[in-house]
Amino acid sequence: MKKLLLLTVSIMGLTASAQQVMTPELLWKLGRVSALGITKDGKNIVYKVAVPNIEENKSASKFYTIPVNGGNATEVTEYKNLLADKYISADGKWALTSKEVKIDKVNGKDFYPELEKSNVQVYDGLDYRHWDTWNDGTHNHVGYTTAGDADKKSFIDIMPNEPYDSPQKPFGGEEDYIWSPDGKNIVYVSKKKAGTAYATSTNTDLYEYNLDTKKTVNLTPNNPGYDTQPAYSPQRDLTWLQMKRDGYEADKNDIIVRFKGADINLTSGWDGTVDSFTWSPDGTKVYFLAPTDGTKQLFEVNFPGLTKIAVTVRQITDGFFDINSIVGFSGDKVIVERTDINHASEIFSYDFKKKKWAQLSKVNDAAYAGIAKSKTEKRYVTTTDGKKMLVWVVLPPNFDAKKKYPALLYCQGGPQSALTQFYSFRWNFQVMAAQGYIIVAPNRRGMPGHGVEWNEAISKDWGGQVMDDYLSAIDDVAKESYVDKARLGAVGASYGGYSVFYLAGIHNNRFKTFISHCGVFNLQSMYGTTEEVFFTNWDSGGPYWEKNNAAAQKTYTQFNPVNNVDKWNTPIFVIQGGIDYRVPIGQGQEAFQAAQLRGIKSRFMVFPEENHWVLKPQNAMVWQREFFKWLKETL
Repeated sequence: MKKLLLLTVSIMGLTASAQQVMTPELLWKLGRVSALGITKDGKNIVYKVAVPNIEENKSASKFYTIPVNGGNATEVTEYKNLLADKYISADGKWALTSKEVKIDKVNGKDFYPELEKSNVQVYDGLDYRHWDTWNDGTHNHVGYTTAGDADKKSFIDIMPNEPYDSPQKPFGGEEDYIWSPDGKNIVYVSKKKAGTAYATSTNTDLYEYNLDTKKTVNLTPNNPGYDTQPAYSPQRDLTWLQMKRDGYEADKNDIIVRFKGADINLTSGWDGTVDSFTWSPDGTKVYFLAPTDGTKQLFEVNFPGLTKIAVTVRQITDGFFDINSIVGFSGDKVIVERTDINHASEIFSYDFKKKKWAQLSKVNDAAYAGIAKSKTEKRYVTTTDGKKMLVWVVLPPNFDAKKKYPALLYCQGGPQSALTQFYSFRWNFQVMAAQGYIIVAPNRRGMPGHGVEWNEAISKDWGGQVMDDYLSAIDDVAKESYVDKARLGAVGASYGGYSVFYLAGIHNNRFKTFISHCGVFNLQSMYGTTEEVFFTNWDSGGPYWEKNNAAAQKTYTQFNPVNNVDKWNTPIFVIQGGIDYRVPIGQGQEAFQAAQLRGIKSRFMVFPEENHWVLKPQNAMVWQREFFKWLKETL
C-alpha cells in the first residue's frame, strides 16, 4: 500500500486560478468517486476513483482506503480482501456469482450449423433487442461455484435451460441475488417471461433456490409489479422493494419485510417513493434514500414487527445536496456518497447525535478550489392550475444582477425522474451556468419527491399540464430584470427531448433555440420500435390502433409532436445515439428531416456507437463542444 498525502494524483493539472470557471475540459478531468464499503475491521472506507483519459478515450481506475473518522487516503492494489464478501456462503464453501449462458436459437448458424458464415437473426417474439444490444440467445444466469474459483469452471447454474435473466438486463447487477443467512438458499430477482410477454410486463419476482433439494420457489407470486433489491435484516427477515402495478415502471416503490409469515409494508402510509434502503445494525429501523422537494435525502422508518406500534417515517437530512448511496455505519455515524450542483460525488459521514457532516474523501477539492461556483436558488412558481411548483434556478459564477443573461429551460427526462441536486457529466448545470447561461430547471408534473399524485400526473398526459408547467417556470423567471427575454432556449433529453419537440410547436415565439437529445418525436413510430412496450402502453394509454381507446387516441393526436411541425419556426439541434433502442434513431431522423424540409436552421449529430447516453470520453467532449457551439450560434 502506498500512503498519499493528498489525493490529487488522479486530477493533476486541474488546479486553476481563482478567476477560472468550469469548462467541459475540466469537467472531464474530475475523479469519479464510488464507495465500495467499510473494511471488515470497521476502521476504513474502501472506494474507487475513475478518471477519464480523453487522449486514450477510456477511463482508468484506482482504489483507496480512508479512515471512517477522516484522514489521509491510502492507495491500495488489492482491496477485495479488506471487505466482507457477502457472496461467500455462511460455511465458506460456495461463491455466489452469475454467468452468461446460451439458451435460445437466434442466429442463422444456430439453425443451420453448416452456414456458419451467415449473418442472420430470427425472432418469434419481441425482446429481440434491449437498451443497446440485440438478443443473441444468451441470458444472465445466477449460480454458484466453489469458493476461490475465479474462472467459474465449477459454475452450477440454478436456472438451467431457462430463457430468463438474473441479473436483470440491461442494468441489473450483484444486487439481484443474495445468500440466505444460513447459506442454504439463494434468493434472486428475475422476470420469468420471454419474448413479447417480457417486453410488455414489469413483473419481476423474488425466487428462492435450495441447494439441497435443487428446487426453486417463487416468493412473491401474488405481486404483479416489480420486486427488487432483496436483503436480510440482522434478525434474518427477508426485505425488498416492491411496486404494485404491472407495466408501471415508475410506480410507488415501498419497503416490504417478511416477518413471521406476514409481509409488512413499512412505507405504505408515506407519500413518497423509495430509491434504496439499508437496515440499521441493530435491526430496529430501516434507513432509505428518496427524492423530496428537489433533493435526495436520508430517511428512517422504524420496524414494529407484528406489534401495534405505529410505523413512522422520519426525514433525517436536509439541504441543497443529494445523497446518492448509503455506504454503511460506524458508531453514531452513517457513511454516504453526497453531491450537489457544484460538486461531483464525494464520501461524507453524518453524525446522528451531533447532526453534523464531515467530508471524508477530497478527490476533487484541489480542482474546485480554483473554480468560481454557481449560485443555486430554490424558487416556487404558481402553476396554471394553482399548484406550487419548485424550480431550481442556477446562476452564472460571479453573477451580476445589473447585467442581462440568456436563460435555458432545462427539461428533465424520465418522464418520472427526480430533478434534484444531481451532478451529471453531460447535462451539467455548473458547466452550462459557467458559460454565461441562467438555468431554469422546474420540478414539473411527473417528478417524484412531491407526493405520489404529483408524480403520477404525467402518465397519459405528456403534452398536457406539464407543458403549462414548463412555460409557467420560464415565464416567471423571465420577469427578472437580469434575464434577457429575447434570448431564451429550451434543452433536454429523452422525455426532455420530447418536451423540446413539443414546445417547438406551441411556444408562441418564447424561445430562440432548441436542443433535443434522443427525444421522442413521433409517438406512433415510437410505439412500433421501442423495446420496453410496457412503458409506452402505460404512459401513452395503449396502442395507436385502438380507435375506441380515448386515452391512447388523445396521446397519438393531441400530444404527438409530429402533428405540430407546421408551427415550427425556431432553430433546432437534434442529437441521437445510433444504438439507442429505448428511443430509436428514427425519432431523431424524422425530426431533423422535418426541420430541414421546412427550411428551419437545424443540425443533426449522431453517435453511431452510443446508446441513450454518451459514455466514451471523446464523444462526450464533442457533445459538449457542439452543445455550446449551437447555443453561441443561435442564442
